[in-house]
Amino acid sequence: MKPLDGNAIVYCQGAFNTPNGKTAHGLVRFTRRYEILSVIDERYAGSDAGFILDAKEIGVPVVDSVETSLETARRSGKTPTHFVVGLAPDGGRLNERNREDITNAITNGLNIDSGLHDFLSDDPAFMDLARKHGITMRDIRKPPDRKYLHFFSGEIESVQSTRVAVLGTDSAVGKRTTAWKLVNGLQERGFQTTMIGTGQTAWLQGAEYGIILDSLVNDFVSGEIEHAIVRAWNEKKPRVMILEGQGSLLNPAYPGGFELIAAGRPHCIILQHAPGRVDYDGFPGYAIHPLRNQIAAVELISEKPVVAVTMNHEGLGPDDIESARKRIHRETKLPVIDPLVHSMNEVLDAISPFLHI
Repeated sequence: MKPLDGNAIVYCQGAFNTPNGKTAHGLVRFTRRYEILSVIDERYAGSDAGFILDAKEIGVPVVDSVETSLETARRSGKTPTHFVVGLAPDGGRLNERNREDITNAITNGLNIDSGLHDFLSDDPAFMDLARKHGITMRDIRKPPDRKYLHFFSGEIESVQSTRVAVLGTDSAVGKRTTAWKLVNGLQERGFQTTMIGTGQTAWLQGAEYGIILDSLVNDFVSGEIEHAIVRAWNEKKPRVMILEGQGSLLNPAYPGGFELIAAGRPHCIILQHAPGRVDYDGFPGYAIHPLRNQIAAVELISEKPVVAVTMNHEGLGPDDIESARKRIHRETKLPVIDPLVHSMNEVLDAISPFLHI
């Protein structure tokens, strides 16, 4: 498939293969928007990005610097067009080295795409440099003017697509990856399926419909979720919509999910869980609520069933994955799979009864 926008170098200096590199991870695993030429993180220079993440080589090298990434592209005969900031640090803020590397990318004529809370297009130094070198700078998290935003209206009741929400027990737990795998699996089964993205990485991966939930004023979140779903229905009439979750219901810093349940009105829910985690992402001492409590909370609020649990094997060895899967199945009596290890068929089968609603 021809990329929507061009050839990209993904910038993830010091964060690849960590929770703060989740944007880069998503782009390495899947994107319709770019062809990924390389990933920048000097700690893994010389390795294959796919092998670092999933023990599968995909032909995307990890390099140490902007200069090396440009040289690697030249040797491959492909011209880089975009420099994508694949970092997702807490608070979305850049350090001085990051700024120097972005400056270097601009002076080399690369368009800059960023999903950070720090809007590069608000920085006079970056914008002066961008104008000088004739490049485009896109801040994916920058919200539209409020006059373009929507309140919840109830129009979602006209949407006839089956809606499946992929929620999580924590942030940075793999909800988006699972959501894309569901989209691809349902499409392979012959169901027209659309992703409703809710974060910057889904947009960077080419999601056609969605919002950037964590950059919106709260009054408009529900309305924007509804609007994205209604627009997808009016334009594409998909049989299924997969709703990408954000944060978790009980995460103290990222309590996402309430609006997605209330406004997205899913018919069923997949819950993504990292059994190897003890505390919420980035908050030592804040213990993750037990899985059974999280399932109960989701089902109480949504009045819809959690039909499967998908695992993130972070911190688990190969033998641990299988034992964790069996333990969670015994505890929940639900299908349990690791989307990066197992077939999605059990989860797709669990969704199947809802495709005839």
